[in-house]
Amino acid sequence: MKEQYENSLRQRLDGVPDGCFKIKEHREPGEEIKNTCGVSQLKSLETKTEGRGIIEIFTVFPGAEVSSHLYMADKVGFHHSPEDHILEINHCRRGRIGWNMKGDVSVYLGEGDICIHSTECCADSVMTLPLGYYEGITVSIDLFTVFEGLPKTARGGMAGERDLYERFCASARPMAVPGGERTKEIFSALYHAPQEQRLSYFRLKVQELLLYLSAFDPVKERVMDQYVSRQTELVKEIHDFITEHMDERFTIEELSKKYLINTSSLKSVFKAVYGQPIASYMKGCRIRKGMELLRDTDETIAAIAARVG
Repeated sequence: MKEQYENSLRQRLDGVPDGCFKIKEHREPGEEIKNTCGVSQLKSLETKTEGRGIIEIFTVFPGAEVSSHLYMADKVGFHHSPEDHILEINHCRRGRIGWNMKGDVSVYLGEGDICIHSTECCADSVMTLPLGYYEGITVSIDLFTVFEGLPKTARGGMAGERDLYERFCASARPMAVPGGERTKEIFSALYHAPQEQRLSYFRLKVQELLLYLSAFDPVKERVMDQYVSRQTELVKEIHDFITEHMDERFTIEELSKKYLINTSSLKSVFKAVYGQPIASYMKGCRIRKGMELLRDTDETIAAIAARVG
């Protein structure tokens, strides 16, 4: 399944050179919208990567944009202007994604998870893709202008801009939320909307997302753990070491002593970054590597088994 998806991803990114991000902007013909978020943020975006990707930006109404993201890379560096009143809601559809953000904070998302933060958090950030690819959607909302574009009848039940700002932006810290039925209902339509009706669907779903955020209580809702960026970088070193030495098997205790990290932190951070416990992850790596060697080389089964442990 993973290999099939990666092949389809390569086809979708065909024509995008390595080290580049292709940015497409969509809006209704003849429509002039002055927007203070999303488009200006992304157009001035500085990226640094050895991979490639496509970003499509859809202007929904003043103060709100939806952008789709398709990346094939291991790491992407981002720089844009910090705006504490512009709220980003990022949804991971496929792959895994993490950020090393402001304040030495790292958050990681798996399929279905969302991250809520102001663009002040990620103005100078490094995005990591532990599986080498990512597909997702970002909804960008300027809290100071978005309500001007909404009809009054649509604002019933919505929190005001100041309330949402205090709830999600004032602390300048990201919030990662595990996927659930409610967010699945909101975001699935953003991926599957018919092309000729996309903007209409996006308008409805942005309003639905605002209602979701209005009812969201960070104190009562279950949120995902955040990690110190130094820990996640250390775990990536451990990952590289054990995947480069598949012919050897290392215990948690051995890795803990070698890299000076306690065993509980090693286990929890590794699972947060790569989505599986170390043993399960390495089993999958060994199976995939063995299949690759069987397909592409003339080595005997015994020789391949020795190479992949």
